[in-house]
Amino acid sequence: MPVKTKLKNALLLLPVLAGSLCISCKTTGKPSGEKDKKPNILFILSDDHTSQAWGIYGGLLKNHVKNNHIKELAEEGAVLDNAFCTNSICSPSRASILTGQYSHINQVYTLREPLPEGHPNIAKALSAGGYQTAIIGKWHLDKQPEGFDYFNVLPGQGRYRNPIFKTRETWTDGADGSEGKVHKGFSTDVIADLTIKHLQKRDTAKPFFMLCSFKATHEPFDYPERYNTLYEDVEIPEPASLLDFGKGKGGRTFKGQKLENLAARWEEATRDPENFWTDYPGLPYPLDGLDSVQRRKKIYQKLVKDFMRSGAAIDDNIGKILDYLEAEGIADNTIVIYTADQGYFLGEHGFFDKRLIYEESLRMPFVIRYPKEIRGGTRIDDMILNIDFAALLADYAGMEKPGFIQGRSFRENLKGNTPEDWRDAMYYRYWLHHPDRPAHFGIRNERYKLAFFYGQGLDKYGSSKKNTVPQWEFYDLEKDPRELHNVIDNPQYAPVIEKMKNELKKLRDKYGDHDVDDPAMQPVLKELR
Repeated sequence: MPVKTKLKNALLLLPVLAGSLCISCKTTGKPSGEKDKKPNILFILSDDHTSQAWGIYGGLLKNHVKNNHIKELAEEGAVLDNAFCTNSICSPSRASILTGQYSHINQVYTLREPLPEGHPNIAKALSAGGYQTAIIGKWHLDKQPEGFDYFNVLPGQGRYRNPIFKTRETWTDGADGSEGKVHKGFSTDVIADLTIKHLQKRDTAKPFFMLCSFKATHEPFDYPERYNTLYEDVEIPEPASLLDFGKGKGGRTFKGQKLENLAARWEEATRDPENFWTDYPGLPYPLDGLDSVQRRKKIYQKLVKDFMRSGAAIDDNIGKILDYLEAEGIADNTIVIYTADQGYFLGEHGFFDKRLIYEESLRMPFVIRYPKEIRGGTRIDDMILNIDFAALLADYAGMEKPGFIQGRSFRENLKGNTPEDWRDAMYYRYWLHHPDRPAHFGIRNERYKLAFFYGQGLDKYGSSKKNTVPQWEFYDLEKDPRELHNVIDNPQYAPVIEKMKNELKKLRDKYGDHDVDDPAMQPVLKELR
């Protein structure tokens, strides 16, 4: 299996110097013994900050997003071009990142489900290995965090302005923040400031694992006042499938979460702000008198501008934290990761939100900097999953991979040494069923994607009890990268589809997802036999 890592041309021209070059371009002034210390780990996590809005992945928005510090990390580290989520929704993805497990193992399937009490996670493992562990910002796993020496987290989703934080001393389960402490300011700024403040108090004799978790860019896509006029009088380019109405014309089997649903939320929040669940910036936003095409185009402009403004605040604060590491003299011995818990639709297929196995939702943007080991400007094509993140952190901490982790470390991949047996396909499952976005599982390999929308709620929290007819979808990502043509019934692909169904069964077996305890699934699963 050839190595699929691509290095910048400049680095490829210097192989004879590789052994003598210092990978880091910065110095810390630390004594020589510093290189033997376990690395610090700074894991920065945002919510929904999809790859389309990072700029470093190209796309329509690349010349519009504010991404100075994301680009800095990419230039000094490695970017994953094919990182994927195993269940594209906030709580489950966060649980998979922490545990290295699929949802059916860690039991966080939808929303408002906590990790089971005493369940293993990477923070616990790192703590046992001598790391100081902390999480600041969004937690979203309902019950008190375990494995963290210190936590200061938002209740539930939290709020963007003057956010409330809960500590061990003020903890109550769920989204209740009545006993928490209000911090004045904008959420993203506050979370970064609290992160730095905590790091300033750390025990410098020990390595740290810091999980800095931003609420942004989650709906309502709010932003600080300094970005009120960003993109004013600018027309943002539209995705090719923006005007995909209903199920579209390409054989999609469900409607999806359309932009008009977001507009309805804006209207309700404008009409009854005291009782609506959140506050959107820039309201009222009139859409009266527009035809369906004009209306959708205008909805898109607000969504994408608000989203990029919210992302701009993240970029600011990544820079603030990087500056702290440099000033502290620990940048070279600190692994910095920035990622988002999943992708997000920004008008593609006429959608907003996430949840689906489609590319915009499935993809996780991911950049990592570790000057001692990772060459700047590296791009990694290998298929990486969020269940792999915990294994990577354990590897960097000098630990054997904990037995509870289903994923595997990609440390060698980041150095350009892809293992011969690295995966060439991934398994995905989404559980929060709704008739417009049916529950489904599927498989994606380097070229094709096969999804089975089985349409059963299975009594999971928040799922609809209105089942839908099971449907298959199949996409040739080489010929149809935007997934606009479901070719499940095209006889040309019949041999490939049959092969992928067999591979899908093998992956379900590999990860132990059998549905043996769900009688409702047994007749549905006959299509896989």
